[in-house]
Amino acid sequence: MYLSADQIAALAGVRRVHNLNANAIRTDKSLGDEAGLKNMGVHLISIAPGNKSTEFHAHKYEDEAIYVLSGRGTEIIGEKSHKIGPGDFIGLPAGGPAHETVNDGTEPLVCLVIGQRLAQDVVDYPRAGKRLYRNSGQRDMVDIAQVKPR
Repeated sequence: MYLSADQIAALAGVRRVHNLNANAIRTDKSLGDEAGLKNMGVHLISIAPGNKSTEFHAHKYEDEAIYVLSGRGTEIIGEKSHKIGPGDFIGLPAGGPAHETVNDGTEPLVCLVIGQRLAQDVVDYPRAGKRLYRNSGQRDMVDIAQVKPR
């Protein structure tokens, strides 16, 4: 399905606050949903100065990518911080280190975020000590300390 720039501009952005981090606030326009995509998420997000896109996390099975359209910020990947700005691309392969996008600039940080939509995924939130199991629409959050390795 085709979405014009005017249609995208007219879309209402949805304010999202991450349930594990009150400072992880973004406005999200789900272009993928609007276009009828089922297996891939494509989101135009805006992060206000001082906010983050999400809680520091890592996907076990889904790839994710970020392309910066405007604004400035910092991408934290594992223990490394990278200053980001327009034209920068961040590839986050499944099974890689945890990451988060922080707007430490003075204007909105606007990014195109693309990710797989697998039926199952496991997402770790290491700073919060939580693990999310996602299975065909069901979501179960557990304490990582309670997970017993085999």
